[in-house]
Amino acid sequence: MPVGIVTGASRGLGLALVRALVEREWRLVVDARGAAALERAVADLGGIVGIAGDVADPEHRRALVESAGDRIDLLVNNAGALGPSPQPRLAAYPLAELVRVYEVNVFAPLALVQEALPRLVPDAAILHITSDAAVEPYAGWGGYGSSKAALEQLTAILATEQPQLRVYGVDPGDMRTQTYQEAFPGEDVSHLPLPEASVPGLLALIEGSLPSGRYRARELVSVEA
Repeated sequence: MPVGIVTGASRGLGLALVRALVEREWRLVVDARGAAALERAVADLGGIVGIAGDVADPEHRRALVESAGDRIDLLVNNAGALGPSPQPRLAAYPLAELVRVYEVNVFAPLALVQEALPRLVPDAAILHITSDAAVEPYAGWGGYGSSKAALEQLTAILATEQPQLRVYGVDPGDMRTQTYQEAFPGEDVSHLPLPEASVPGLLALIEGSLPSGRYRARELVSVEA
């Protein structure tokens, strides 16, 4: 039975992916900051170890890896921080908030990879969930977008340094999630696809043999069809 770690799994894309992997008989270690929300999210799922905590906390990251065991086939760094809502322009961005965004979106994913690396089997997959804000200079998205740009460069270099692994940066596209709503407070986001629409693309990377690189999740469905 393959073993994976998925962060940010109490809602949205993380939970949708966890449900799909459980159907494929994965054993998973998952996390979220809220203990009650995480417990509710995975209550009806088998093969799940849920550990509430902050990915920016070294002890929490260590607990995730220890719970996964000696062999890890998958690491999905999905947990993220949006920053202030509504998104401020860089000229007025609170620097303490920006530090937090980078801690969660850049440093924590790398730290979790470092912690898990000795246990990642050859050809294991690492997925870093990114965004089009990493490559497009949207006004007001300087904090989140620059953190995702840093994550993407980190991902690309990691792929070069660890050729025995499949290391992916994957843009799931706009989704009808709480995070997206927080980014655009007061706007109607009901027209956006649910996170489940992006899961087939993630599975194509996890279960396939595509080379390391940056991918758009919804474009992968037609590639693998």
